[in-house]
Amino acid sequence: MEFAGSGKALSSGGIEAAAERLGVDPARIWTILRVETRGWGFLSDRRPQILFERHWFHKQTSGAFSQQAPDLSSARAGGYGPGGAPQYDRLMRAITLDRRAALRSTSWGIGQVMGFHAESLGYPDVETMVKAMVADEDEQLRAVASFIVGKGLHRALQREDWSAFEKGYNGSDFAKNHYDEKLRHEHDDLVANGLPDLRLRNAQMRLLFHGLDPGPIDGELGNLTRAALRSFQTQAGLPATGEADEATLARLEA
Repeated sequence: MEFAGSGKALSSGGIEAAAERLGVDPARIWTILRVETRGWGFLSDRRPQILFERHWFHKQTSGAFSQQAPDLSSARAGGYGPGGAPQYDRLMRAITLDRRAALRSTSWGIGQVMGFHAESLGYPDVETMVKAMVADEDEQLRAVASFIVGKGLHRALQREDWSAFEKGYNGSDFAKNHYDEKLRHEHDDLVANGLPDLRLRNAQMRLLFHGLDPGPIDGELGNLTRAALRSFQTQAGLPATGEADEATLARLEA
């Protein structure tokens, strides 16, 4: 299956690299991930999260396909259709028309970074960027950090100016959804209660890849994650404790 990789989860090294690039503490990285992103970068089939955007395909191709495929190419935004795997159906159809434009008209990974940003983020071309998005969440986070630095928003992060960050990240309408308040609240919560457990978060992703439902991929041991762990433990012949013990984590990571 094209675009399917190993589904490798965020690592402590990836978080630390992004924090160093932005000149902030890891809590601010997690704040961005929790408020500004989809929370994790893959689908259950290990392909990156994507959104194909028809108005960008129209721009990338100068409207060459807007008459024959208006659902894929239009001057108007919208018409996204269902999320998840159906987005790949749209992308693959667009690829048959113009592969480069299709990849550039799609947002990729945990931060939904548009393909047309590839060169400005330091990739030689969009194909290289997409391969990085397929590789792992660390690469996806690196793209997010590069995007933030490219827009000069790391300085707002460094001084915890959430309003300035939001205005640059989401535009002047950010206040309607109170995103700056959400960022401030999330950061305060992370500082007070600690950062997500990366190994547990990896386990949640692996449970999903096994066809189980662990709930949000958030590194927290909630009821859905406990139930999914018990199901996996039963299938694997392990004690069904519902805890992310060493034996269970090792089996999941095998």
